[in-house]
Amino acid sequence: MLKITFLGHACFLLDDGSTKILTDPFLSGNPLAAAGPEEVEADYIFVSHGHGDHVGDTEAIARRCGSIVGGPVEMTGALFGKKGIDTIPGNIGGRTELPFGSVKLVPAIHGSGVPGALACGFVFEIGGKKVYFAGDTALTKDMELLSEEDIDAALLPIGDVYTMGPEDAAKAAWMIRPKLVIPMHYGTFPIIEQTADSFCMFMQQRAAGIPVRVLSPGESLELS
Repeated sequence: MLKITFLGHACFLLDDGSTKILTDPFLSGNPLAAAGPEEVEADYIFVSHGHGDHVGDTEAIARRCGSIVGGPVEMTGALFGKKGIDTIPGNIGGRTELPFGSVKLVPAIHGSGVPGALACGFVFEIGGKKVYFAGDTALTKDMELLSEEDIDAALLPIGDVYTMGPEDAAKAAWMIRPKLVIPMHYGTFPIIEQTADSFCMFMQQRAAGIPVRVLSPGESLELS
């Protein structure tokens, strides 16, 4: 069993009952955040790239909880390792075995926010499930390879402007072929303000048969 809780923007909590993984914990300063950084617990925090709305409260949470921070090696070293925070450095294409399962770094087409670093997405194996967290990315043909990962849930940005928009995200879902899609990275700021309605429409047109679950900040679902 795996519980997925959406905390707003691109922040999710993955909880298999023994391990808690937090992604891109932008909570302070996020008008839609469902919790503050002092309210969340995490054994691991995975950061997809170095922009402020993804690094967020990583350092504060990691210091309070003793979390280990994972992500692209240049970013984890520059932002966290030099500050004495334990890190799991990786790079695109590499899979790391961990007590909860594994994490694989996959391509994301986006700025990194840290010189010399790459942006990435993550494929997590946890609780007997596979979750693809896309991070900030454009649509890319590399996503077709993810269909071979047998993804249970794909967490895809739909906000447009800085990432793929609703139509491209639906195309991505069709290439990935997950069992479920959850949209993210929309509505937080005026420039990406929208609902998930257009994404759901494009899913019907481009990826019919793949279920969509729109989560409000603070809402959870269970994969069993």
